[in-house]
Amino acid sequence: MITTSIPAEQRTVLPNISWETLEALLRETGADRGWRFAYDGSTLELMTPLFEHENPKSNLGNLIIFLALELDIEIKSAGSTTLKRQIANRGIEPDNCYYIQNELAVRGKQKLDLETDPPPDLAIEIDITSSSVNKFDIYSALGVTELWRYDGRGLKFYQLTQGKYIECEFSIAFPLVSVTEISRFIEESKTMGEIALLKSFRVWVREKIP
Repeated sequence: MITTSIPAEQRTVLPNISWETLEALLRETGADRGWRFAYDGSTLELMTPLFEHENPKSNLGNLIIFLALELDIEIKSAGSTTLKRQIANRGIEPDNCYYIQNELAVRGKQKLDLETDPPPDLAIEIDITSSSVNKFDIYSALGVTELWRYDGRGLKFYQLTQGKYIECEFSIAFPLVSVTEISRFIEESKTMGEIALLKSFRVWVREKIP
Protein backbone atom coordinates (compact mmCIF):
# COMPACT_ATOMS: atom_id res chain seq x y z
CA MET A 1 0.00 0.00 0.00
CA ILE A 2 1.29 3.45 -0.93
CA THR A 3 -0.14 6.60 0.67
CA THR A 4 0.55 10.11 -0.61
CA SER A 5 -0.57 13.13 1.42
CA ILE A 6 -0.63 16.63 -0.08
CA PRO A 7 -2.69 19.83 0.49
CA ALA A 8 -5.43 19.09 -2.05
CA GLU A 9 -5.84 15.32 -2.05
CA GLN A 10 -4.77 12.30 -0.07
CA ARG A 11 -4.36 9.19 -2.22
CA THR A 12 -3.93 5.58 -1.13
CA VAL A 13 -2.96 3.07 -3.82
CA LEU A 14 -3.70 -0.65 -3.48
CA PRO A 15 -2.16 -2.91 -6.16
CA ASN A 16 -3.38 -6.34 -7.31
CA ILE A 17 -7.02 -5.84 -6.35
CA SER A 18 -9.58 -8.19 -7.90
CA TRP A 19 -13.11 -7.23 -8.91
CA GLU A 20 -14.46 -9.37 -6.06
CA THR A 21 -12.25 -7.54 -3.54
CA LEU A 22 -13.40 -4.20 -4.92
CA GLU A 23 -17.07 -5.17 -4.57
CA ALA A 24 -16.51 -6.41 -1.01
CA LEU A 25 -14.70 -3.21 -0.03
CA LEU A 26 -17.49 -1.02 -1.42
CA ARG A 27 -20.12 -3.07 0.42
CA GLU A 28 -18.28 -2.94 3.73
CA THR A 29 -17.52 0.80 3.66
CA GLY A 30 -20.96 1.90 2.45
CA ALA A 31 -22.04 5.10 0.74
CA ASP A 32 -21.01 7.48 3.54
CA ARG A 33 -17.26 6.87 3.34
CA GLY A 34 -15.09 9.95 2.99
CA TRP A 35 -13.07 8.75 0.02
CA ARG A 36 -13.69 8.15 -3.69
CA PHE A 37 -12.28 5.30 -5.68
CA ALA A 38 -10.84 4.70 -9.14
CA TYR A 39 -10.22 1.14 -10.32
CA ASP A 40 -8.40 0.26 -13.54
CA GLY A 41 -8.78 -3.52 -13.45
CA SER A 42 -5.96 -4.23 -11.02
CA THR A 43 -4.96 -1.07 -9.15
CA LEU A 44 -7.38 0.60 -6.73
CA GLU A 45 -6.81 4.23 -5.85
CA LEU A 46 -8.62 5.73 -2.86
CA MET A 47 -8.72 9.54 -2.82
CA THR A 48 -9.78 11.77 0.07
CA PRO A 49 -10.54 15.29 -1.26
CA LEU A 50 -9.61 18.42 0.67
CA PHE A 51 -10.57 22.08 0.21
CA GLU A 52 -8.32 22.86 -2.78
CA HIS A 53 -9.98 19.94 -4.55
CA GLU A 54 -13.59 20.50 -3.51
CA ASN A 55 -13.88 24.23 -4.18
CA PRO A 56 -13.30 24.12 -7.97
CA LYS A 57 -15.54 21.03 -8.10
CA SER A 58 -18.37 23.02 -6.51
CA ASN A 59 -17.78 26.03 -8.75
CA LEU A 60 -17.86 23.92 -11.92
CA GLY A 61 -21.02 22.20 -10.70
CA ASN A 62 -22.71 25.56 -10.10
CA LEU A 63 -21.76 26.78 -13.58
CA ILE A 64 -23.17 23.61 -15.18
CA ILE A 65 -26.50 23.95 -13.35
CA PHE A 66 -26.76 27.62 -14.37
CA LEU A 67 -25.94 26.67 -17.97
CA ALA A 68 -28.70 24.07 -18.04
CA LEU A 69 -31.16 26.48 -16.43
CA GLU A 70 -30.47 29.41 -18.74
CA LEU A 71 -30.31 27.26 -21.89
CA ASP A 72 -33.47 25.38 -20.85
CA ILE A 73 -31.73 22.01 -21.05
CA GLU A 74 -33.06 19.29 -18.76
CA ILE A 75 -30.41 17.62 -16.63
CA LYS A 76 -30.06 14.98 -13.95
CA SER A 77 -27.17 15.35 -11.54
CA ALA A 78 -25.56 12.11 -10.37
CA GLY A 79 -22.81 13.61 -8.20
CA SER A 80 -20.10 11.13 -7.20
CA THR A 81 -22.26 8.11 -7.95
CA THR A 82 -20.33 4.84 -8.15
CA LEU A 83 -19.89 4.03 -11.84
CA LYS A 84 -18.78 0.48 -12.51
CA ARG A 85 -19.19 -2.31 -15.03
CA GLN A 86 -17.98 -5.80 -14.32
CA ILE A 87 -17.72 -6.65 -18.02
CA ALA A 88 -15.29 -3.73 -18.43
CA ASN A 89 -13.53 -4.52 -15.13
CA ARG A 90 -13.42 -0.80 -14.42
CA GLY A 91 -15.00 1.56 -11.93
CA ILE A 92 -14.78 5.12 -10.66
CA GLU A 93 -16.50 7.76 -8.56
CA PRO A 94 -16.26 11.09 -10.40
CA ASP A 95 -16.21 14.43 -8.69
CA ASN A 96 -19.50 15.19 -10.44
CA CYS A 97 -21.39 13.64 -13.31
CA TYR A 98 -24.55 14.46 -15.22
CA TYR A 99 -27.14 12.95 -17.50
CA ILE A 100 -27.96 15.48 -20.20
CA GLN A 101 -28.49 13.86 -23.61
CA ASN A 102 -29.66 10.70 -21.80
CA GLU A 103 -31.55 12.47 -19.03
CA LEU A 104 -34.90 11.04 -20.11
CA ALA A 105 -33.50 7.49 -20.01
CA VAL A 106 -32.78 7.74 -16.27
CA ARG A 107 -35.54 10.13 -15.22
CA GLY A 108 -37.37 8.73 -12.21
CA LYS A 109 -34.75 6.08 -11.46
CA GLN A 110 -33.69 5.72 -7.84
CA LYS A 111 -30.69 3.49 -8.58
CA LEU A 112 -28.27 3.25 -11.48
CA ASP A 113 -26.79 0.07 -12.91
CA LEU A 114 -24.35 0.62 -15.77
CA GLU A 115 -24.78 -2.99 -16.81
CA THR A 116 -28.21 -1.93 -18.14
CA ASP A 117 -28.42 1.88 -17.82
CA PRO A 118 -26.50 4.34 -20.02
CA PRO A 119 -23.44 6.00 -18.48
CA PRO A 120 -23.54 9.71 -17.59
CA ASP A 121 -23.07 12.07 -20.53
CA LEU A 122 -20.63 14.37 -18.73
CA ALA A 123 -18.16 13.70 -15.93
CA ILE A 124 -16.06 16.21 -13.99
CA GLU A 125 -12.60 15.28 -12.73
CA ILE A 126 -10.54 17.46 -10.41
CA ASP A 127 -6.96 16.15 -10.26
CA ILE A 128 -4.78 18.72 -8.54
CA THR A 129 -2.07 16.08 -8.24
CA SER A 130 -1.28 13.16 -10.50
CA SER A 131 -3.47 10.11 -10.15
CA SER A 132 -1.89 6.66 -9.96
CA VAL A 133 -4.42 5.19 -12.41
CA ASN A 134 -5.34 6.16 -15.97
CA LYS A 135 -8.76 7.71 -15.51
CA PHE A 136 -9.18 8.28 -19.24
CA ASP A 137 -9.05 4.52 -19.80
CA ILE A 138 -11.59 3.98 -17.01
CA TYR A 139 -14.07 6.53 -18.34
CA SER A 140 -13.69 5.32 -21.92
CA ALA A 141 -14.35 1.71 -20.82
CA LEU A 142 -17.52 2.94 -19.11
CA GLY A 143 -18.58 4.89 -22.21
CA VAL A 144 -18.79 8.41 -20.75
CA THR A 145 -19.08 10.69 -23.78
CA GLU A 146 -17.61 13.89 -22.36
CA LEU A 147 -15.04 14.67 -19.68
CA TRP A 148 -14.05 18.00 -18.15
CA ARG A 149 -10.74 17.85 -16.27
CA TYR A 150 -9.27 20.57 -14.06
CA ASP A 151 -5.75 20.27 -12.61
CA GLY A 152 -5.59 23.45 -10.54
CA ARG A 153 -3.96 25.40 -13.36
CA GLY A 154 -6.26 24.89 -16.31
CA LEU A 155 -9.47 23.26 -17.52
CA LYS A 156 -9.67 20.96 -20.53
CA PHE A 157 -12.64 19.44 -22.37
CA TYR A 158 -12.43 15.94 -23.86
CA GLN A 159 -14.84 13.98 -26.03
CA LEU A 160 -14.87 10.23 -26.54
CA THR A 161 -14.06 9.38 -30.15
CA GLN A 162 -13.56 5.77 -31.27
CA GLY A 163 -12.71 4.67 -27.74
CA LYS A 164 -10.23 7.49 -27.05
CA TYR A 165 -10.57 10.92 -25.46
CA ILE A 166 -9.71 13.76 -27.80
CA GLU A 167 -9.19 17.25 -26.43
CA CYS A 168 -11.77 19.68 -27.83
CA GLU A 169 -12.63 23.37 -27.61
CA PHE A 170 -16.42 23.12 -27.33
CA SER A 171 -18.66 21.07 -25.08
CA ILE A 172 -20.83 18.33 -26.57
CA ALA A 173 -23.58 18.73 -23.98
CA PHE A 174 -23.52 22.54 -24.22
CA PRO A 175 -22.40 23.33 -27.80
CA LEU A 176 -22.44 27.11 -27.25
CA VAL A 177 -19.80 26.83 -24.55
CA SER A 178 -16.04 26.75 -25.12
CA VAL A 179 -13.40 25.61 -22.66
CA THR A 180 -11.74 29.02 -22.97
CA GLU A 181 -14.87 30.76 -21.74
CA ILE A 182 -15.52 28.39 -18.83
CA SER A 183 -11.84 28.58 -17.86
CA ARG A 184 -12.16 32.33 -17.48
CA PHE A 185 -14.91 31.97 -14.90
CA ILE A 186 -12.98 29.28 -13.01
CA GLU A 187 -10.03 31.66 -12.78
CA GLU A 188 -12.33 34.45 -11.61
CA SER A 189 -13.72 32.14 -8.91
CA LYS A 190 -10.34 32.36 -7.16
CA THR A 191 -10.88 36.04 -6.36
CA MET A 192 -14.68 36.55 -6.56
CA GLY A 193 -17.46 35.56 -4.23
CA GLU A 194 -19.53 32.65 -5.51
CA ILE A 195 -22.79 34.59 -5.81
CA ALA A 196 -21.06 37.44 -7.65
CA LEU A 197 -19.47 34.88 -9.97
CA LEU A 198 -22.82 33.26 -10.76
CA LYS A 199 -24.45 36.63 -11.43
CA SER A 200 -21.66 37.49 -13.86
CA PHE A 201 -21.93 34.06 -15.46
CA ARG A 202 -25.69 34.39 -15.88
CA VAL A 203 -25.26 37.69 -17.70
CA TRP A 204 -22.68 36.11 -20.00
CA VAL A 205 -24.87 33.09 -20.78
CA ARG A 206 -27.86 35.29 -21.60
CA GLU A 207 -25.71 37.25 -24.01
CA LYS A 208 -24.74 33.97 -25.69
CA ILE A 209 -28.30 32.77 -26.23
CA PRO A 210 -29.28 33.49 -29.85
